[in-house]
Amino acid sequence: MKINNQTTSIKEATIINFLGKYTHVIIQIIYGAILSRILGPEDFGIVAVVTVFTSLFTLIANMGIGPAIIQNTDINDNDINSLFSVTIYIGLIMSLFFAFFSGPISIFYSNTVYIPIGILLSFSLFFNTLNIVPNAVLLKNHKFRTVNLRLVIVSISSAILTIALALVGFKYYALVLHSILVSLFTFIWNMVTVKPKFTRSDNRKSFDKIRDFSSYQFAFSIINYLSRNMDNLLIGRFLGNEALGFYDKSYRLMLYPVQNLTHVITPVLHPILSLHQDDKEYIFVRYIRVVKLLSLIAVFVTAYSFFSSEEIIILLYGNQWYESIGSFRILALSIWAQMVTSSTGAIFQSIGDTKLLFRTGSYSAVLIVSSIFLGVFIGDINTVAITVTIAYNLNFFMSFYMLVVKGFGKRSFTNFIQLFIPDIFVFFLVFFSLFLTNKLEFDNLLLSAIIKLLFGVISYITAIVITKQHKYLLPFFKK
Repeated sequence: MKINNQTTSIKEATIINFLGKYTHVIIQIIYGAILSRILGPEDFGIVAVVTVFTSLFTLIANMGIGPAIIQNTDINDNDINSLFSVTIYIGLIMSLFFAFFSGPISIFYSNTVYIPIGILLSFSLFFNTLNIVPNAVLLKNHKFRTVNLRLVIVSISSAILTIALALVGFKYYALVLHSILVSLFTFIWNMVTVKPKFTRSDNRKSFDKIRDFSSYQFAFSIINYLSRNMDNLLIGRFLGNEALGFYDKSYRLMLYPVQNLTHVITPVLHPILSLHQDDKEYIFVRYIRVVKLLSLIAVFVTAYSFFSSEEIIILLYGNQWYESIGSFRILALSIWAQMVTSSTGAIFQSIGDTKLLFRTGSYSAVLIVSSIFLGVFIGDINTVAITVTIAYNLNFFMSFYMLVVKGFGKRSFTNFIQLFIPDIFVFFLVFFSLFLTNKLEFDNLLLSAIIKLLFGVISYITAIVITKQHKYLLPFFKK
């Protein structure tokens, strides 16, 4: 596939991503609900530990190459083939190293099961590394339809096979094989559509084109990932796999709206706004619209998730996951901050300032990791949820200060924060409405969830009309 200069509006790309992403979300909810009734908390806890390391190794293998390809305007087809060839070498080295690394993991967690799991997941790591360049090319060329069609097809096929494996007794190995299947199917799709070629020519010139951008992007990705996964590492080590299984389930459920609402918009921001990287005013004006949209969606999701935590957990996963309810309810209070803040990375990239992105990520890491250590060593998974939630909300202010004041050039942080005052009013009105609804008692959890949703939506619509914020919910993004 050749690099082209095709342009797509944020509006058009968001609609495409919305259709693909939410089809994927529905598939994942059904898949998760079925699998959670076949496998137990300990099965999920075992795999949650080792997948932290595979994802970390994937980030190391990435080296910031993907975002750098999207940002750089001088990349050509020869560079793409050269960088793809580099990822083959990196993938081989990293996957072999990870297979050997499974030994120390098993020693640290006192469980030899991590050795065969680590060896198997090294194949997933290899294919994920090979997917880095083709994925970036598709996004750079604004092939959002192709990306989302691939997402849906890969999700369906891998989910069906994983459920079948779980039913015949593969237990946690079914989850391991799911990771391999997703990476393998994605690789096959990329080879057919992007058609990258292996070359033995000197790859240094191609890498030099992206080195400055990719180095800070790489450093940020590592720090950000470690800070967001340290809770899994520490809970698994000090509180046990079963506790980790409950916490991981609540954390991943909390991430559903964070990832699947924000990631409808944020993945298209960098490829589109990077075309205007020399015009910060253009980027800032359009970004404000995105931030307001995310904020207004998030206030409802946060309030509803908090008051419907029991209904959500039990209806989706069954009674065996009851102990996840407390931590999920607490983590729900971080949804708003995370949904809004998660968009900042794409903007740091779009203005070409990954050095500032790295600095911001470093400050965030110190804050979040400190909160995780504090939670693990003074209490249980609910304590961890409390300290992590506080950290994510504090991180909102720090991250946006760095972006607005430092990234966009001494803009007023106070004026920026004032944009969210109407959103706070909307939140408290919905929160109060659901608080009153929560006093009602229902024998049926599904009925309870529906009634709360109905009252929440009514109060939400009322609030956004009163505050005249409904205009931000309209799909009015311009090119």
